[in-house]
This record gives sequence, C-alpha cells and structure tokens, in this order.
Amino acid sequence: MAELTSTMESTIEALLENKKYNSLRDILTTMNPADIAYVFEEMPRNKIPLLFRLLPKELAAESFVEMNGDFQEQLISSFSDNELKEILDELYMDDTVDLVEEMPANVVKRILKQSDPETRRLINEMLKYPEDSAGSIMTTEFVELRPDLTVAESIKSIRRTGIDKETINVCYVTDKSRRLIGAISIRDLILSEEDDVIETIMEPNVIFVYTTEDQETVADMFAKYDFTALPVVDKETRLVGIVTIDDAIDVIQEEATEDMEKMGAITPSDKPYLRQSVFDIYKSRIPWLLFLMLSAAFTGMIISHFEGALSAYTILVASIPMITGTGGNCGSQSSVTVIRGLSLQEIEFSDTLRVIWKEIRVSVMCGVSLAIVNFGKLMLIDHVAIGVASIICLTLIVTVFVAKLVGCALPIAAKRIGLDPAVMASPFITTIVDALSLFIYCKIAELVLGI
Repeated sequence: MAELTSTMESTIEALLENKKYNSLRDILTTMNPADIAYVFEEMPRNKIPLLFRLLPKELAAESFVEMNGDFQEQLISSFSDNELKEILDELYMDDTVDLVEEMPANVVKRILKQSDPETRRLINEMLKYPEDSAGSIMTTEFVELRPDLTVAESIKSIRRTGIDKETINVCYVTDKSRRLIGAISIRDLILSEEDDVIETIMEPNVIFVYTTEDQETVADMFAKYDFTALPVVDKETRLVGIVTIDDAIDVIQEEATEDMEKMGAITPSDKPYLRQSVFDIYKSRIPWLLFLMLSAAFTGMIISHFEGALSAYTILVASIPMITGTGGNCGSQSSVTVIRGLSLQEIEFSDTLRVIWKEIRVSVMCGVSLAIVNFGKLMLIDHVAIGVASIICLTLIVTVFVAKLVGCALPIAAKRIGLDPAVMASPFITTIVDALSLFIYCKIAELVLGI
C-alpha cells in the first residue's frame, strides 16, 4: 500500500504541477473513496482543497467521510458555503452526525447553518441518544414499505426513493403507526410475483434492537447473525433507524482498540496515536503507572519481611525473577483467554466453576512440567542442594496454580460487578501474582528450611 501511495502521490503531484486537471480527474474517479482519502492524507495540506474540488460530488462526499477529523476540519475551512452544502447534501445522516460530534463549535455552527431544517432536527434528535448506544450510530435513511403494497408497487417505490437510502438490500415493513412488523430482502422482492402482497411474503420475525442498546452488543449481533443491517426501534417498537454493517465494523474496531489499550494499562483515547499530543499520551498512561508502581510496593514489603530467610540462601534470591516472571506469564495467559471468551460471549458468569476447574487442571500440568525442567537445571547446572531445589520447584508449582486461578477468576468477577474485564489484564494480574508468588515462596522456604 505504501508503494502504491507513493507512486500515486508522485503522479498526482506531477499532473497538478503541469495543471493537467482533466487527467487528474480521470485518475481520481477510478479510485476507491478510501484510497483517495489515504492518498490525500499523504500529500501537502495546501494542495488538498484543489484536488478535492476536482472530484465529482458523490465521490467527494464518500472520500470526505473516509478522512480523519483534522483533514475534514481543514477542508471545511476551505469550503465556500455552497461547497459545504453540496457535501452535506451527499452525506448520509449517520455520517453527518459523526461529523457534528467530532468538529469544534465554530465548524458545527457552519454545518448546521448549511443544513435544512429537517436535517437539523434529525441531527439534534440523534445527538440526544446515549453515547455508544445503537441510537447514536444508526442512520435514519432506510427503505420502509407498507404491508398492503404489492411487489410491483414496492419495487416502484424503491426505485423512486432508494437513491437517497444508505442501503436497499433489506426493506422494513411497518404499520400505520410505523411499528416494525416485518422485513423483506430485495432478492425476495425480485423473485416474487408482481401481484404478491408484501404482508404474505415478508419475514414477520425480525430481530431488532432498542435505541438505548449498547453499541458493542449491536456489533456482536452482526457477527452472530451475519446481518448487513439491523433495525433500531424505540420503546413502542416504532422503527426509527438502522445500523449498517460498515458502522458495526467501525464499532468492532473501536472496541477492540479500547480493550487492547486497557489490557496494556492505558486509558483509552478516541484519537489515533499520531494525532495525540505528548501530554495526551502522558495523561493516558501515568495514572495506571502510578497505581501499578504503588501496588508493587507490596512486593518490596514482602521481601523486606523475609529478608533474613532469603539472605541465608543466595540461590533463593536468584530464583525470585524466575518465580515471579513465570507466575505473571501464567496469569496473563489465563486472563487474556478468559477476557477474549467474555468479549465473544463464549463465557458467562454461570460458567465460572467450569472455567476454574479447567484452569486448575491446566495449571497442575503446566506447573509440574515447568518444575521438572527447572529441577533438572538446578541440579545439573547450578548444583543446588536437593532440599533447596525442591523448595524452588514446589513454589513454582503452587505459583502457577495460584496465577492461573487469579488470572481466570478476576476478569469474570470484574464482568459480574460491571467493570470492563480488559482492565484485569497483564499489568494488573502481574502485579497481584508477583506479590502472591513472593509470599508463597518465602513462606515455603521459611517452613521447610526453618529459617
């Protein structure tokens, strides 16, 4: 992609320099909107407005949607009022709402000023829905049919109004009160007889979501049912919008990024990395680092408490990194596996005992395997006394057992009390397991060696 962008950028710059605008337009019209946005973002900012004006209206709007917020803001500032209105007229409602949410106040005023009264009403209505809800990501542009229409009348209606809809693949059937009563695909419409009535050929059992449903749940439904669109209704089951597959994919990407950031002990941000300032990145990381640093103080307290026992056997001190590191790795393996299972809804709270029992058996197998290898290394390479080697290996088995138990139980517990399980990932688990493994290690050494 980088080579393609570089070649395309050079070609565009050369044509632009020689004022070959017709050739430029011909090249741009053959490109996908996402590729146009990608190429534009790699070019000098001062050349973007001119290039953008070469695009046909529909392609310009589609490319505009694919650009990041900084480029959109820059373009809007270069638009005349008429140009801005033309772009807004080509955007689907959900894209317009996203634009309003991302832009600063002065840009939002211009956008609303160039929007017609109905569009402004819909924007304000959609902005009232809770953040990250189905209502906040839906579009109000969908095909709506009445149950008493014939197939021929329905197709005629779709031809007349479908040009302004985000998708016509699935049409929704509503009664006079706009309550959702069925759905029918464009395929079924085309293959049906012209005089068939919609009510007799529609699918009456339609899966839908309410406007307040969490967007992550909505995205999961797309993955579960292989939807291309999902209807959104209000409390009275009146159809108010649909969520399309492209918006669901965006949600999945956002949620995955958020989970990854939480698992890395970083406060999630809605900005791409390169658009964040140094101070923004600092703010997202320092609270977790402070918390984890202070939590790790327990490890130091345990070492201080058992300082006498540890100093009597140097090999015990030398084995601390191996014990804590292995425990942290084992805990991370379990936590990541369980967190992923929870996010995919493969694991529920009712499965807690099954998960724990499975991890117990895995921990015994892993612990014994690691202990056998480590015992051989201690005896053959380090020439440690059998008693000391046994303590280290016994501690290793117990540590692996405890780590996997903690690693699988904490994410489930977090989910149960309403927290994001991703918080209970590697850094947090490692800190807890380090303290527990050190305490176990020192206690076993104290009891067995009598020190």
